[in-house]
Order: sequence, then C-alpha cells, then structure tokens
Amino acid sequence: MIKLSNRLQRIADYITPGNRVADIGSDHALLPIYLLQSGKVPSAIAGELNEGPYQAARKGAADAGLQQRLEVRKGDGLSVLNGGEADSVTIAGMGGSLMSMILEAGDQAGKLQGVTELVLQPNVGEDEVRLWLLGKGWELREESILEEDGKIYEVLHARRAEYAAASNEKLYDGSFLPLEWDKSDLKGLLVRMGPHLLRKPTAVLIEKWRLEIEKLERICGQLSGSELPESALKKTQFERDIRRIEEVLGCLQTELQ
Repeated sequence: MIKLSNRLQRIADYITPGNRVADIGSDHALLPIYLLQSGKVPSAIAGELNEGPYQAARKGAADAGLQQRLEVRKGDGLSVLNGGEADSVTIAGMGGSLMSMILEAGDQAGKLQGVTELVLQPNVGEDEVRLWLLGKGWELREESILEEDGKIYEVLHARRAEYAAASNEKLYDGSFLPLEWDKSDLKGLLVRMGPHLLRKPTAVLIEKWRLEIEKLERICGQLSGSELPESALKKTQFERDIRRIEEVLGCLQTELQ
C-alpha cells in the first residue's frame, strides 16, 4: 500500500467509508489509490487537467492494478464528473478562490448532484471556501490544521445536512470568545480563522497567525516610506488588522495554557 503525506492522510481520514470518491486535481492519483488499496472506498474517479499529471495518474492506476475501480479522466475541475457518480469529492492543493470557482461552476452544472461530502484543502484563501460552503448550505463538520515540510495546511470537511442552516448559525456564533466585538465582526473572524479551529486552538494555529502578523508588519514598514494618501490609509487598515489578530491570539493562548 502506498504511504501518503500527512496532508493527504488527513484528507483520507475524513472520507466516509463506503463512499464513491472523485478526486479533482488528482495529480498522481495518490489519494484515490490509497483509498482503494485500504478498502475504504469501492470506486474512485481521478480528474486532472494537465497532460503530465494525467498520464502519471493513469500509470499509477495501472501499476496498482486498479484500472477497474479507478477511472482517470482528463478535464477542467468538476467537468470530469457527472451528477450521481460520486458521494464524496476531494479538492486539494490550490488557492481558495480557484477552489470556490470550481465548486460554483460544478454546482451550477449539476456536477455535485448526489454528492454528500466535500473534503477541501485550500493552500490559501480558506475564508473564501468557508464562505462558499456557508452560502450554499453545506454544514462544516470538521476542520484541522497541520504543518508539513515548513508549510501550514488547513483541511475542511463539509457535509450536506437538512439541519445545516441551524448548525452553521450555531457554529459561526463567536460568543464563545471573550471579545467585545459586534456579531458581524465575530462571524467574519470565524470565517477567516476557522470556527472549529478557534474552538480547539493548537500551537500550529497560533504559529500561522503569528506569521500573518509578521507579514502585515513588513507591509506596514514598506508603506511607511510612501507619502501617498492611499498608502497611509492602507497602513492604518493593516495596523488595525494586526491589533485584532493579536487580540484573538491573546484569547487562544489563554485557552492553551
């Protein structure tokens, strides 16, 4: 059986046993191959746009003797999938903005018909993915954050559920945080930083947002050298953002102690 990276293993762990899986942007199809070899899923589809990874995925399926249960398809995003073919869809290793566009285009085209589970790993822009899930009525069941090879990744696990609206309303209620912010600001904070992650903070989460503060401070330093009014306004906005993140981290570090 192939061995997955910690990032891909976390995605695999979220998949419901027995579900048919479609892995979009599958690269070498390592994830669906593992899921099939482990017996966790009965069948899988691997979608890949670029010729090199597409051929690599086909070779991986052949080398593993899985051609009967793993279908490798070439195409853009969810265009490789037909409605009703999969129960779970995984997308990993791209920006949240692109991921949200792929999900929206697929949803509009009926490609997510019958899909009950999404496991998503955006490299950046996790808030855009959370907003898409929230707007489309998916319940964000779980989230995790991990560091691997010097990079920090977040994995989001969403399910279709009749009670998703009520569940999400409770999930995105930030009253559990001791912050004197209005409700809309608190909700925006949870969308940005992760409602589950903030409820169970880890050292990796703290590290991620400490790095974000350092990045914002560097930008503020660069803006300080400009006399343009727009630069001064941006600097003020970034400084406010830094203060707010620090305020949140103060709460989280208290929770970790």
